[in-house]
Amino acid sequence: MPVASMTGFARIEGEADGTAFVWEIRSVNGKGLDLRLRLPPGYEAAETELRKLAGARLSRGNLQVSLSIRRSETLPSFAVNEVMLADVLALSDRLIAAGHAVTPTADGILALKGIIEPVQEAALSPDAEASRRTIALAAFPQALDALEASRWTEGAALRTVLGDRLAEIGALANRAEHEPSRRPDAIRASLATQLAELMDAAPRLDEARLHQEVALLATKVDIREELDRLRTHVAAAEKLLVDGGPIGRRLDFLSQEFNRESNTICSKSNSADLTAIGLDLKVVVDQFREQVQNIE
Repeated sequence: MPVASMTGFARIEGEADGTAFVWEIRSVNGKGLDLRLRLPPGYEAAETELRKLAGARLSRGNLQVSLSIRRSETLPSFAVNEVMLADVLALSDRLIAAGHAVTPTADGILALKGIIEPVQEAALSPDAEASRRTIALAAFPQALDALEASRWTEGAALRTVLGDRLAEIGALANRAEHEPSRRPDAIRASLATQLAELMDAAPRLDEARLHQEVALLATKVDIREELDRLRTHVAAAEKLLVDGGPIGRRLDFLSQEFNRESNTICSKSNSADLTAIGLDLKVVVDQFREQVQNIE
């Protein structure tokens, strides 16, 4: 299955029986599926069905859906009230003949209220209105098709980006595993130094307590479990990207696990080089998690 982004846009235009319509859908990130509809008057009854259709196709995202409708025939934008114009001209002629007025200009006559009237669209019959609604609403699945295609296109790009980040996380885990400070001789030397500091600080430290401190120090620098878990999480995330579908929430959970392991590696670090690797790991994990927020 494809990986879908939650960001997308679709615009569908149609025309039939003198009716032109436009569907527009804008989608952005969201924790769940939030559908906001803007429909023409008279289309409110279709809202439930539209939400059902969208819910069957999409699992997450904030969607703004709008439908606009107009008559597609070319209509004149205004009409001249010929009767009123004739009356005005006749009155003007009489006033001019009596010496009470001068010849009026055309723009002055046309500026008189009522001479020019806007053309109103003729009301449709109930059957025609029903036909218009049917035609427009039937195109909504096509708009969803276009939106899904848009989200899949961006999702394909995100899949590549996330795959690259996972490869970086795996490479950093390998660097941490082979960091010289993790070699047994380096760990022994570090423990010996810290043990000597303990003895200097508490020369009468009993043997049982001494063994406890040494065990704690050894545990503190051991990051084997963290590295193993990192690789396990990387493999799980890679499988999700291959399988596709609505995987955003599961990837977000794994990104939290990546962050937890990278924090622990930093806290257990016994060298500046290992700390630097841990910090690089945190940067890549943050980049991974930021992109995951776009995945459905």
